[in-house]
Amino acid sequence: MSNQGKMDCGRRRLIVATAAVGGAGAVAALVPFVSSLLPSERAKAAGAPVEADIGKLEAGQMMTVEWRGKPVWIINRTPEMLGTLPKLDGQVADPKSEVDMQPAYAQNETRSIKKEIMVVIGICTHLGCSPSSKFKPGAEEGMAADWLGGFLCPCHGSTFDFAGRVFKAKPAPTNLEVPPHVYLSDTRILIGEDKKGA
Repeated sequence: MSNQGKMDCGRRRLIVATAAVGGAGAVAALVPFVSSLLPSERAKAAGAPVEADIGKLEAGQMMTVEWRGKPVWIINRTPEMLGTLPKLDGQVADPKSEVDMQPAYAQNETRSIKKEIMVVIGICTHLGCSPSSKFKPGAEEGMAADWLGGFLCPCHGSTFDFAGRVFKAKPAPTNLEVPPHVYLSDTRILIGEDKKGA
């Protein structure tokens, strides 16, 4: 091979090597840029919507998902649970949910979009404790004999019904909060978003 051929071959190798290094550099620079367009863990914790699959949630069962670092309770209420709500109107502090603790579409008797599905943030509105569920009606530890079921905050004794409404003369000043949510299908709920596809 002539000197000229060797030089041409060397130049080609140099060009190919330079292009490869340049391409790798461009890809390396692009990865952080593309990653910066995705929501960070901090952004997700600050309020990114969370999807919940309720397809296997049987009547009378509750599941918990996390949104904005808070527990969100989803309950498939039985007809018996729903039947307790009108009976308690005179015992709860805000029976018609007039205090703004829910979106407008959940300002109804069941505080929900679909009457059987309850979606509330499981944080007491008194001092931020997480109430425990007391699904069974009747006398239980710390509960009155005529207790129809619902939630008890163990910190200071606030009680809530199966719509998350607080009972009168309790430390909690307002009902449990209903987060914004939308049904993506019969079995999927998007919590933290009001509109499909948004």
